[in-house]
Amino acid sequence: MNREDLELDSQVELFQPREAGLSQEPTHSPVSAPLTTLQLHYQVAMPEPETHLFEVSLQIKGLQPNAASLLDLKMPVWTPGSYLVREYARHLQNFVAVGGDRTTPLPWCKISKNHWQIDPQGQESLTVRYQMYADELSVRTNHLDGTHGYFNGAALFFYIPGHERQSLTITIVPPDGWQVATPLQPLEGQSHAFAAPNFDTLVDSPFEIGHHAVYAFEALGKPHQLAVWGDGNLEPERLIPDIQKIIQVEADLFGGLPYDRYLFLLHLSSQGFGGLEHQSSCSLIYQRFGFRQKDKYDRFIQLVAHEFFHLWNVKRIRPKALEVFDYEQENYTPSLWFSEGTTSFYDLVLPYRAKIYDVRAYFMALNREITRFLMTPGRKVQPLSESSFDAWIKLYRSDANSPNSQMSYYLKGEMVSLLLDLLIRERHRNRRSLDDVMRQMWEQFGKPDVGFTPEQLQQVIEAVAEIDLTDFFERYLHGLEELPFDDYLNPFGLRLVADAGADEGVPDLGLVVKTEHGRDVIKFVETASPAQKAGMAAGDELLAMNGLRVSADQLNDRLRDFQPGDRVQLSFFHQDELHSRTVTLAKPRLSRFQIVPVKQPTPRQEQNFLGWLGVPLAAMRD
Repeated sequence: MNREDLELDSQVELFQPREAGLSQEPTHSPVSAPLTTLQLHYQVAMPEPETHLFEVSLQIKGLQPNAASLLDLKMPVWTPGSYLVREYARHLQNFVAVGGDRTTPLPWCKISKNHWQIDPQGQESLTVRYQMYADELSVRTNHLDGTHGYFNGAALFFYIPGHERQSLTITIVPPDGWQVATPLQPLEGQSHAFAAPNFDTLVDSPFEIGHHAVYAFEALGKPHQLAVWGDGNLEPERLIPDIQKIIQVEADLFGGLPYDRYLFLLHLSSQGFGGLEHQSSCSLIYQRFGFRQKDKYDRFIQLVAHEFFHLWNVKRIRPKALEVFDYEQENYTPSLWFSEGTTSFYDLVLPYRAKIYDVRAYFMALNREITRFLMTPGRKVQPLSESSFDAWIKLYRSDANSPNSQMSYYLKGEMVSLLLDLLIRERHRNRRSLDDVMRQMWEQFGKPDVGFTPEQLQQVIEAVAEIDLTDFFERYLHGLEELPFDDYLNPFGLRLVADAGADEGVPDLGLVVKTEHGRDVIKFVETASPAQKAGMAAGDELLAMNGLRVSADQLNDRLRDFQPGDRVQLSFFHQDELHSRTVTLAKPRLSRFQIVPVKQPTPRQEQNFLGWLGVPLAAMRD
């Protein structure tokens, strides 16, 4: 709502009265303060961490003593790297504005959901104080409890429009015995005080405060830290050498490291998984006991490789739409398929190049990704470029129909990047690859710190491949044609095969059922499936098949007694109403896809495979 709308609402006070009976009405027009150099100092305290409340203050000095000026403060609604408007201001409470003496209340009003306006009343300095509720443990939000505090700048701090490029300082006031980890530069001679050259850097510098373990190590002559909160079965003596290998292989690709020091922040939790990239750090969250089993450990290494690769791809090689962040609203781009999808392509292959796992483990991981992709019906509905553009309203807001209607730009972007890499390699006998695209993007856009347009990205890929890719982009980025995996795998002696996996021979209903609190609940119904044609929907409760009770864990075994084309009667509750429908069973679903060698590879195919992955094609059969 704008200010005029608020004035019409008698339930909303424009200017909150404080002591001394201040007027609730502005005495002058709401003109933003002149753009002068300000001194900005943030302070974050957590005197009672069990309340989940950060105590935040912003001290502003250098205001012009002009009684006709108001000061605007805005809270970001999203954070770079996570493309969803999260409305961080909804967690803000107990806003107070006081004058330079830290006690005299100043009148203020709230203009919109994330916009506050203060009347400085001619004072040259003022302080804003507020509390921020923090009880969401994720890499893109804030979390505070009796064990630690973690925050992202976008989710905690105001900015002053027009002053985003000004330098600032921040002081942390932790509970006794707590330490602070952040990529920001510490201020000499001051405890827990740090400096940032601008608001973007503050947003890009997460903080971990608490009793976390800190492991210092070097990579390529530069200092690094791994800060770990939480208990689990992580073994630093095993993990750190592997992280060093990832750093080395990625630095080799781009020709060095674009920072002076780097911080890995890791949260260990019961079920968490994810990461968020930053200019000289990353935040990671992972299962606390996910480091012993080889496949789970490899998955964590892939997460590290992914977030570290973002140092270049998206933090520095970034779409034009993300060149200057607009923290108030969506920043639309169709190029997240490259920023995230291509990064996902590399997070599988880079640990292989670093010799953390072998070629068979690489293909096992790739097979899982291809299976996920080909098991997503939404690939036939949402083009890749649209998936990127609509990330703000779809990817992070999934619902029961999302698999039918959406396609992740991470996942399809990874698949398209694989095809492009193979295309370039085959055309140039492995003397060129997608690596050359990344290096060219780094030289042309990353180093000079300018954003790229979708057209410029295509031009770079075409220049490296030396082929017009207009048709490729129209079909696989902007269109809905199925990706022709075999056409690109065959020159390397490979092909994609499919089967029904453990469910081989089981007729398909086209639904997913899970037991929840003693009820067998339908979680997903595929478009045009037998279940959908029978009127079943997500949220329904499955009861019986042919008059006999059936549970989620029994369903496939019961279906083995039938053949595709057979008709069965399903009983279920739909919105608390009992239904019985006759359903015609479909063919078994293909649910497992894997890349295998062709039966009789040619010398050219064997040579291409060797040039691609550095091992003979026979290694796939060993």
